[in-house]
Formats: sequence, C-alpha cells, structure tokens
Amino acid sequence: MTLVEEFPDVRVRAPAKINVFLAAGSRADDGYHELATAFQAVSLFEDIIASHSDGFSLSITGPIDTSSVPTDDSNLALRAARLLAEHTEYGGGVHIDIRKEVPVAGGMAGGSADAAAALVACDVLWGTGLSMRELQALGSRLGADVPFALMGGTAIGTGRGDVLNPALARGRFEWVIVPNALGLSTPDVYREFDRQDDSPAAPAVPSEVLHALRAGDARMLAEALHNDLQAPALRLRPDLAAVLEYGETNGALAGIVSGSGPTLAFLAENRIEARSLQQSLERAGHEALTVYGPVHGARVV
Repeated sequence: MTLVEEFPDVRVRAPAKINVFLAAGSRADDGYHELATAFQAVSLFEDIIASHSDGFSLSITGPIDTSSVPTDDSNLALRAARLLAEHTEYGGGVHIDIRKEVPVAGGMAGGSADAAAALVACDVLWGTGLSMRELQALGSRLGADVPFALMGGTAIGTGRGDVLNPALARGRFEWVIVPNALGLSTPDVYREFDRQDDSPAAPAVPSEVLHALRAGDARMLAEALHNDLQAPALRLRPDLAAVLEYGETNGALAGIVSGSGPTLAFLAENRIEARSLQQSLERAGHEALTVYGPVHGARVV
C-alpha cells in the first residue's frame, strides 16, 4: 500500500489562544520584544484538510470574512508546509483547505493555528515522522505563537513568547469573546507600545496568575488578568473601551484585550453567567460567542 492510499487526506484541528497575562519588555536590537505571557488555548478552532498534490496550493472557507487572508505563499499555512518539505527533503506537495473560525487580525493567533495545523497534517500525510519538539522548533521559525498552537492547554511563554513551559490549570474557564470586523495590526500596536518609556527589562508572569490557574479559580484569575498591549490597542481603537466597560458591568468578572486586539475576551464565573453575558452583548448590538479553556493543541481529528 502506498502512502497516498493510506492517507489520501488528513484533517487537523488547532485552537485559538487568549493571553490571560502578557508583559512586554522594551524593543531589542532585532526588533522583537522580550515577553512573559500566560497562554490559554480555547475552544475556537481552525480546521484544515491536507491532501496530496504535485504543488502547493490553498483554499479558504468559513463563517467569517476571509477576504483579507492571503492564499499565496505568504500564507502561514503554506509557509509551514513548504518549511516542513524543505526540512525533511520531501519531494511532493500539498493542497490545504482551511476552514476559518478564529477572527482575522484579531489577536487570537488564527494564522498561527493554521500554521500549526499544517505542520501536523503534512507530517502525517507525508509520513515524515517528526517529534513534537521538532515541529515546535520549525513552528518558532514561522511565528512566536505557532509553538503554543501545537502544544495547547495552558503554558507560560518567555523569549518572544515561543519558549514554552506547561502550566497546571485545573478545571475549566469560561470566556465570552467579542470579535471586531476591523482588525488591528500587531506591528502598529507594538509601535504604539514603544512610545512608552517604562517597559521592564525582564518581564515576568507573577505568581498570582499561576496560583489562579492552578486553583481553577475564575475570580482569582480575573484579579490577575493583565495585558501590556491593551493600553496601546485602546489608544489606536478607543471604541473598544466602551465595549470593555459594558461587558464588565453586565456580568463579566473581568475583560481584557486579547493579544494585540481588537478581539475582547471576558472571563465569566461559570457557563450560565457566560451565556447570560453573551446574550446581553448581543442585545447591545455586539457579536459575541462563548468559548472555554484550556483545550488541546493541534491534533488529527
């Protein structure tokens, strides 16, 4: 039996993420910032199907607006596939079909999830047999969030956010996500952040965050939520502040800008409270969806 007969296609699902804590240091000479962050993978997924092909191609579908997502070689999923082929000296190609559900340019690492899913799918499809550590090393060459999309769960990230250590998180945390049709550029948010002069040289995740995750205590975690990119994101998009205030006064334990934004994440005490907050936001004219975490990283489904 040939490999093509054994695996005509492979489907992989990879999660979005929320940074429940993010501290950024000053800009280094290489243009990157030293980060200390606590990631949580949540139940909003990107699904890809990889199938054998002579070349490398991509198609995108999904319930969200994907008109701004490239389908050429600049797409992270195609870059991931080409990188894996080069690394393993695989001579064939792949067609990747992506079903997107994570907001585009929304601060939840949807593109990184696509790249992680592509690495896993192509590794299985082609039978290249790389370890998770090897896939993560390749992923870090594509973007700082790709290794976490491979790992999933809850983790502490340092360096550019790509040096990961798993963190114990008990129970299930309930979130209400409010996407925004007008994306925010991550480089623009960091440029706004760089206008500050008080960035720490060595940022760190405080013990309060780790204790809250370990205890599975949503109220404790709500007190510890923090994002250094929130203030610059709100300066660029002041309209988001009103939505944050609305959520926090209508049932959320706390709200936070997800990553570089503009997606907002509200932490709820339980599923009932999350659903109630979702309905309240929708009545106020905001798109909202409930998700939970932590969930698994990229895996074959």
